[in-house]
Amino acid sequence: MRRSFDRSRRPWPDHRRETESAGSKPMSRPERHKLIAPVRHGRILLHCCCAPCAADVIETLLWSEIDHEVIFYNPNIHPHGEYLRRKDELQRFAVRHWIGVVDADYESAAWFRAVRGLETEPERGARCTTCFDIRLERTASHADQHGFAAIATSLGISRWKNIRQVDECGRRAAARYAGLIYWDHNWRKLGGADRAAEIAERAQFYRQSYCGCVYSLIKLKLQSPGSSTSGSLDSVGSPSP
Repeated sequence: MRRSFDRSRRPWPDHRRETESAGSKPMSRPERHKLIAPVRHGRILLHCCCAPCAADVIETLLWSEIDHEVIFYNPNIHPHGEYLRRKDELQRFAVRHWIGVVDADYESAAWFRAVRGLETEPERGARCTTCFDIRLERTASHADQHGFAAIATSLGISRWKNIRQVDECGRRAAARYAGLIYWDHNWRKLGGADRAAEIAERAQFYRQSYCGCVYSLIKLKLQSPGSSTSGSLDSVGSPSP
């Protein structure tokens, strides 16, 4: 795993002023509530799936003066070019806010092996549970190895995701490591989802039209008007061996 920059050289800025100067409108108290971390001492490791989902979570943590880093571990994203596009955009946003980024490996072959037999599962079904387990388990493992006190994820801010399902996977991942906490804050509430959409538009983020995996991409293509897609992997690019 790699980091996007040396976080030890980070200055000690005014988090609120810094966030406002990075392309977001001023964040007044009525717009954004200051959160209290689930741990009194220690850093939060935030799993991020993409910049549009993560931006408001990151800005809220900054506003709340909660020390954190982000990790990008999403081997489900297909094809590889899509993975790189989402990762690069998240890294640019995080680094602009002086947030450390853990750049995890793209282990797509392992992901495909893990979801074998679940290809026809619907969104929010067993395949998604397995996918969340994989990503949050790696997050929890890294947190335990590097001294983080808690983990969280931006996955639940999307209205396409089942928050309860995401949280169950997060708790299961954290429970494997003594003392590690999963922060199950609902990032959609208190205007979070609306602010995320506003930031994405203002920052002109690339906004993907599918969750990331090849099976959701196939579904999207099949639902597109006039689509002649057969629903095979060949129509959207073969997965890594």
